[in-house]
Amino acid sequence: MTQRLSKLYFEQISPKLMKKFSYKNIHEVPRIEKIVINRGVGEAAQSNKVLESSLKELNLISGQKGIITRSKKAIAGFKIRQKVPVGVFVTLRGDRMYSFLDRLINLAFPRIRDFQGINTKSFDKYGNYSLGLEEQLMFPEIEYDKIDQLRGMDISIVTTAQNSEEGLALLQEFGLPFKA
Repeated sequence: MTQRLSKLYFEQISPKLMKKFSYKNIHEVPRIEKIVINRGVGEAAQSNKVLESSLKELNLISGQKGIITRSKKAIAGFKIRQKVPVGVFVTLRGDRMYSFLDRLINLAFPRIRDFQGINTKSFDKYGNYSLGLEEQLMFPEIEYDKIDQLRGMDISIVTTAQNSEEGLALLQEFGLPFKA
């Protein structure tokens, strides 16, 4: 099943960006490659329960099984040994990516209290956008009674844009609510 945002991209956004930036080839038009959702779990080194609950929440939010990241080397200052779990992440592509982006824009952002929009300064020089969310309760899949602690997550939207201006134009066309 084709996602609504995927159809929107090919029918409306792509021609609009092609005209705006005067591309000669359709393959020059920036598109979203993938969305990476990441959650660092500092206290999970001591508690396996925290890691499992984070992984379960990420699976619910993304609709895809997450991967546990482990430390590469021991760092005594952070009380981390080698190969100890330090976080979970999931990479979304294709229809799941568009489905997640649709839910983020239309369901999650409106549920944030006193939401003014997301910052336009979080682009890197290649047009990729990263944002941090402070809690998981904004997603309708997460039930308040089932969580043990509020934990945030980082979301990176990786695009094929050549610079931040093209990336901003692409994400604005998708409907991400940027600050004015």
